[in-house]
Amino acid sequence: MEIASTNQHQLTDEKWQAIIHNDASYDGSFFYAVKTTRIFCRPSCKSKAPNKENVRIFANPQQALTAKFRPCKRCKPTGQRLPDREWVEQITQYIDEHFRERLTLESLAEECHGSPYHLHRTFKRIKGVTPVEYVQQTRIQAAQEMLVHTDHSIAEIASSVGMQNTPYFMTLFKKMTGRTPTEYRQFTHNLPSAEVFVHEK
Repeated sequence: MEIASTNQHQLTDEKWQAIIHNDASYDGSFFYAVKTTRIFCRPSCKSKAPNKENVRIFANPQQALTAKFRPCKRCKPTGQRLPDREWVEQITQYIDEHFRERLTLESLAEECHGSPYHLHRTFKRIKGVTPVEYVQQTRIQAAQEMLVHTDHSIAEIASSVGMQNTPYFMTLFKKMTGRTPTEYRQFTHNLPSAEVFVHEK
């Protein structure tokens, strides 16, 4: 399917329909990227349809790569298989940017274009921890910074790092740091500021 060169980088209704219907007849005429995941795909990709406002259009894979988007592991828009390490980098980046949202293994797999089982197994092999464990680590690290640098309540901090269940947050925090959030705040406030995170490493 040919696309007029004047519309090469515009998300026209024609292109949007091709994306949401996974229309293989448009493969090669354009590629689309999703700003939130930093992944780009062929129009025929079977991944979940993105939000329209998050889509960018490219005429070829090189343009998307130059704009710092990564190729989809599922539809292989560059024609090459995405190395597992690069895929795990995609997943890690997505978690780092979205850990405050509700994240599950299934939602991560959907956003990062893979199966939950393969994502779990590959992530653990590359990173040494499971995706869920990495999400927890990222949330607790963010909470540690907030405990030191803000006066927000424990419940407010728990919610702001993506954990709506405050008792569970407190239990997980103590399990991972050895202190309750309140104890951690009191402990760090008694240290010179430069020593806070050095002491905890």
